[in-house]
Amino acid sequence: MVWLRRDLRLGDLPPLAAATTSTDSSVLVCFVVDPTLEKSAGERRLAFLFDSLRELNGKLDGKLLVVRGRPESEIPRLARLVDAESVHISEDFSPYGKRRDESVAENLGDTALEATGSPYLVSPGRVSKDDGTPYKVFTPFYKRWRDHGWRKPAASSVGGGQLVDPASLKEPVRIEIPAAPTELPYPAGEDAALARWAEFVSHDLVDYDAARNDPAADRTSRMSAYLKYGNIHPRTLVRDLGGGPGAQAYLRELAFRDFYADVLHNWPHSLWHNWNRQFDGIDLDTDAKAHERFEAWKAGRTGFPLVDAGMRQLAESGFMHNRVRMVAASFLVKDLHLPWWWGAQWFLDQLIDGDMASNNHGWQWAAGTGTDAAPYFRVFNPEAQAKKFDPGGEYIRRWVGDTDAEDYPEPIVDHKAEREEALRRFGQI
Repeated sequence: MVWLRRDLRLGDLPPLAAATTSTDSSVLVCFVVDPTLEKSAGERRLAFLFDSLRELNGKLDGKLLVVRGRPESEIPRLARLVDAESVHISEDFSPYGKRRDESVAENLGDTALEATGSPYLVSPGRVSKDDGTPYKVFTPFYKRWRDHGWRKPAASSVGGGQLVDPASLKEPVRIEIPAAPTELPYPAGEDAALARWAEFVSHDLVDYDAARNDPAADRTSRMSAYLKYGNIHPRTLVRDLGGGPGAQAYLRELAFRDFYADVLHNWPHSLWHNWNRQFDGIDLDTDAKAHERFEAWKAGRTGFPLVDAGMRQLAESGFMHNRVRMVAASFLVKDLHLPWWWGAQWFLDQLIDGDMASNNHGWQWAAGTGTDAAPYFRVFNPEAQAKKFDPGGEYIRRWVGDTDAEDYPEPIVDHKAEREEALRRFGQI
């Protein structure tokens, strides 16, 4: 059996390669729609998931088995149903994933749960200091991560004659892949991932280092959602990177993805709590007025054009340019003094590419409560950021329109005053 999770593809898929070492072996490829994860995913993430499953089912000639239920019950049941010798997976390092897989392994009994590979270039836990302890700061992690290196893409495929047809199973276990609950601005799946990556490499990679901070030009790769669901493995991306500044800047972003997964692996509490527990004592606003400001932030009606443009882009498209994500996040925690996890949850609700490790630790970077060595008193000035990264106002006009219009709101706070207030609260702890 091959149990797919965040690896919805056929190419460069180590668990599939491990399950098909013998050409005469029969393989059941399955996916479990887990109600726990389904409940916590926003509509756009579910749409991307279901569309990815549909594409994969087509590639498997309709022989992808999709079931719904708790994996610790469903996977052992399916394994017994096909008399599986082993169940092959990509290793999951998230807190929930580790607990789930431990339960599945226990319930499988004598049937082995074999993990081969992971969704990362370098799996969490592989990069550590000389004394074996994990890195707390990105830069030294990055150097050791590069020195560690990674394998080449795996050769993986499965012939139609090797696939177990779910229709042949004795029990009616299959469900129809659910309809996407909302429309997406771009297609999901392995073919779309490969096509998008080829387009980016051809047109935008060479000057990615300079262009990636321009939200109006939007020269980013848009590969984050494809990586989130494993429509493509980062090894496939790295294979096409050269040694130029653009390529090296892109490699650094892939390293950040691995770093945050490593942080979560080593400090699982940091998913929804401050990595630096010193900040548990900082004063946050959570009263009725705070909730009103939170709603204004979500709606893109703060009176700060760059923040509002980003929030409206998010609400309309399920995406926000990374530079603007940092500005919008800083505004929520430093200007509005709201809990970073309020913003992190909203992003996960709205984003197509919502990845908990990257999203939540990115939020802690903005809040100053995470692993980043920069101090809490780094506060983005939304107006200065707009002048620097959207000097012609093109991005703001695209998503906000005329900021001089009568219906555009006045600023809901005074940035200078709230920056000083943020520093005062920091000084208290």
